[in-house]
Amino acid sequence: MAIDIKVPSVGESITEVTLVKWHKKEGDWVNRDEVIAELESEKATFEINAEKAGALHIIAAEGSNIQIGEVVASIDTDAVKPEGTTIEPPVEKKEIPVAEKSKIENPKSEIKTSPVAAAIIADKKMDVTGLTPSGSGGRIMKQDVLEALNNPGRKPGLELFSRNDRPEKMSNLRKTVSRRLVEAKNTTAMLTTFNEVDMSAIMAIRAQYKDKFKELHGVNLGFMSFFTKACTYALLEWPAVNAYIDGDQILYHDYCDISIAVSAPKGLVVPVIRNAESLSMAGIEAKVAELAAKAKDNKLSLEEMSGGTFTITNGGVFGSLMSTPIINIPQSAILGMHKIQDRPMAINGQVVIRPMMYLALSYDHRIIDGRESVGFLVRVKELLEKPELLLFGKDPVKSLLEV
Repeated sequence: MAIDIKVPSVGESITEVTLVKWHKKEGDWVNRDEVIAELESEKATFEINAEKAGALHIIAAEGSNIQIGEVVASIDTDAVKPEGTTIEPPVEKKEIPVAEKSKIENPKSEIKTSPVAAAIIADKKMDVTGLTPSGSGGRIMKQDVLEALNNPGRKPGLELFSRNDRPEKMSNLRKTVSRRLVEAKNTTAMLTTFNEVDMSAIMAIRAQYKDKFKELHGVNLGFMSFFTKACTYALLEWPAVNAYIDGDQILYHDYCDISIAVSAPKGLVVPVIRNAESLSMAGIEAKVAELAAKAKDNKLSLEEMSGGTFTITNGGVFGSLMSTPIINIPQSAILGMHKIQDRPMAINGQVVIRPMMYLALSYDHRIIDGRESVGFLVRVKELLEKPELLLFGKDPVKSLLEV
């Protein structure tokens, strides 16, 4: 009996997907619930599992666009199981505790070298990760080492004066990113306002408490939790920055669903931290780590990337000193973080060196006025430069005196 494998529905607005990769070959035996293919929609990557055990017959080719509900393969359940093949029961996926995730490390693959190559590498104290092996089984040979020494700074095997072009099909995800960015530029009255923040206090807190924080909570104490927490306070104080334009209405949100821009292997994605205003610092860091790991492995669901009332993007991880981020529609504003750089600052009449970061807030002027955008960014700056304010949202003394 042949069982048809069809493309499942992955969202109301999605009618077509791309078959990215087959994990099995034509005629292979597959077990029930085993992953057999990887598909990509305009919003996410997802997998197809075998509904029954049997021999796989592939119908759709890799790279082809397929309609929702279309048959991509069939499984012959009457096929004779090859000798030595066992039918594996479905593997129950268990959530790894956050505390344990930090203990998991990817073992480095063993690097093979010929004796002569090994001697040269040791003598010259070379970094073997930059060498391209030409020997069988990935072995680094003498000529590989000599080529690297004779051509410092040039990628091994690079053809000189090459004028080759490599056309590649644009993925559905990249098409969607392109369309949304152009739409944001063409449909919003986008402006950007800038400020800068002294990161001394946050860096001191991290230096003092990062080890204890990780020991207690199982996650690293990064900058994102400070910025997210600061933004949630500022968003609730300046609700227009946390609102949408919906037709002829303004939709205000009394909660903060913070989208975090993440660079994934197949393009930019923006998973959402729900109700960030209600999470602790450890809760925010754990959620950031979870979403970033899923983005890296293309495991984010559509729900995890849908919604969001405000976006934070960090170009500083790539070395950006300043930028004007584009609004993530239908949101009305996005905060851009940047590289921390020591700069001379005039403080109390003295020039001192401080670790400074430029902040950029791009906003839709149709809904957010200059007073609100600047007020929001100044409030974020204040909360970051005085992190103790993040406990109450305002100065503890003022809170005590109710002033």
